[in-house]
Amino acid sequence: MALKQLHLTVRGRVQGVYFRASAQREARRLGLSGWVKNRSDGSVEILAEGEEISIRDLYGWAQKGPGAARVDKVETRWRSFTGEFPDFRIVD
Repeated sequence: MALKQLHLTVRGRVQGVYFRASAQREARRLGLSGWVKNRSDGSVEILAEGEEISIRDLYGWAQKGPGAARVDKVETRWRSFTGEFPDFRIVD
């Protein structure tokens, strides 16, 4: 399977509901690297790299998020794999 990078912007009630910590846990479980952060507009941004099948699994998870979240929209941009991330982190 090919290595890919996916950039997601998740909109809805996604801040203050442990979305970032849950995304980090899910990404690490899937063996992905990259980062997740809150944006000033209330959305959450995720950049993930790894095997395409695992990236697609993370995308599916992001459609719902953790139990307290309400996801209204997920914007996606596929990019080329860079290999620049050693692990998956929560960033400011």
